[in-house]
Amino acid sequence: MIRSFQPDDRFLDRAEAGRALAELLAAKYANRDDVIVLALPRGGVPVAFEIAQELKSPLDVFVVRKLGVPWHPELAMGAIAGDGVEVLNGDVVTAYNIPPHVIRAVAERETEELNRRLKQYRGDRPFPRLTGKTVILVDDGLATGSTMRAAVEAVHQENPRAIVVAVPVAAVSTCHELRAEVDDIICLRTPMDFSAVGLWYDDFSQTTDEEVHQLLSESLAASTVH
Repeated sequence: MIRSFQPDDRFLDRAEAGRALAELLAAKYANRDDVIVLALPRGGVPVAFEIAQELKSPLDVFVVRKLGVPWHPELAMGAIAGDGVEVLNGDVVTAYNIPPHVIRAVAERETEELNRRLKQYRGDRPFPRLTGKTVILVDDGLATGSTMRAAVEAVHQENPRAIVVAVPVAAVSTCHELRAEVDDIICLRTPMDFSAVGLWYDDFSQTTDEEVHQLLSESLAASTVH
């Protein structure tokens, strides 16, 4: 059962946030052959799992890596995705006067981690074809939005029918800016006192690689039944 939310309510956990999003997405996207749900791991996977189950759509991961400011790792100065896609947050780069060689060093390190996770999560499984698909990109929240922008840019290159972004909580400005880059966007919470994604969950414990594998396996099994 989906509980009723007030604008400033926190989510119990990522699964509850996913169920709340799924309820809004179902009317437009459920039971459609052209829809695929792509989660930004790791935190986006439990959210996306609930959405994929409700929509009866396939679930997969879209690996993106944040480029954190070296002396403030939680602050994103940009993000990278596959095929060399890199998105920089110009405001952060300028405000912190981050030189190009520092950005390159962080990007190289994060590219190694991106490739490691791609191999870990996908193995030999081919990436799904996105051409002509309605792609729903899901994360557990958006702060600067750098990782989601990198994902959107990379998915655009695959010529999808439409790109939809679905997140439980986001900074107001980030949600507003992303609207111009995608076909549809749902941000359940856009609190004025946003501060950080984790503050809007009672349980924001780190999603493990084991959980990612388990949820992907469960979703794959469910999709073969459908």
